[in-house]
Amino acid sequence: MSQVDFAKVEPAKPGIRSRLAKSERLAVFRRLLRNPKGALGTAFLAFVILIAIFSPWIAPYNPVELHLRDQFAPPSTKYFFGADELGRDIFSRVISATPIALQAGLLAVMIAAVVGVLSGLVAGYVGGAVDAIIMRIWDTLLAFPAIFLAIGIVTILGPGWANAVLAIAIINMPVFARLVRALTLSVKGKDFVEAAMALGCSQWHIMLRTILPNCIAPLMVQMAIAAPSAILVEASLSYLGLGSQPPAPSWGNMLSAAQGYLARSATYGIFPGLAITLVVIGMNYFADGLQDALDPRRTFAGARMR
Repeated sequence: MSQVDFAKVEPAKPGIRSRLAKSERLAVFRRLLRNPKGALGTAFLAFVILIAIFSPWIAPYNPVELHLRDQFAPPSTKYFFGADELGRDIFSRVISATPIALQAGLLAVMIAAVVGVLSGLVAGYVGGAVDAIIMRIWDTLLAFPAIFLAIGIVTILGPGWANAVLAIAIINMPVFARLVRALTLSVKGKDFVEAAMALGCSQWHIMLRTILPNCIAPLMVQMAIAAPSAILVEASLSYLGLGSQPPAPSWGNMLSAAQGYLARSATYGIFPGLAITLVVIGMNYFADGLQDALDPRRTFAGARMR
């Protein structure tokens, strides 16, 4: 048997790992678009994001501009969705409320993910009393219905968009913490984690560089699931007068204002309610498609069960 000349063996190119990761991301994206729900959800989400970005140019009127002579004007070429009790263009207000809703949902989910992931990693990796204390705190929050807990937090902090976002983030933190803790417990006994320990890596290095990458796929799915729920909770808080405050446009406070004028303008409350419904359904389709794309075995198992 001939000996191997190790001096002539070329080291692995540093770009191979990045190319493999890129090809895997492309494969996930292709599977997402091949899924009917995933394709529809992705297209609708991209459409809503474009509306949010270009809302100042899409809205034909300033969302707080008054046209008192056009109170409760029906839908027409001048006011596509009609006008409200102050003559404000409902179409412009629905469009201008889109970035507020998306920012609330995405920002709340990001805050919840950061806090939940860190606490779940520490609880699952360290274990013992630290695990018990952290998880009992999150279990206490989970004992309350989400919307009631959000109402209680905003009532204490005071009404406003920022406080509503913070309340939505707090009610989502336990879900991320429990998910990451479970994933950490299933991963920390693996050989590659023990190898990192044997090499003398610090605990934070092991948690953030060795364990956390194995939690990314489930975390992405959970974030996609939590975002539409966060948007719905923000709309609920605004409807109750605890979220975005008038005259700033919000789908929730528009529904609240429309409640008292439905007899005079039946279409007043339809369009903001339709916006909430379509965004939540579209984002749920995206989350469902993303889950199937990240775990193709889930799709195959469902097909065999049929």
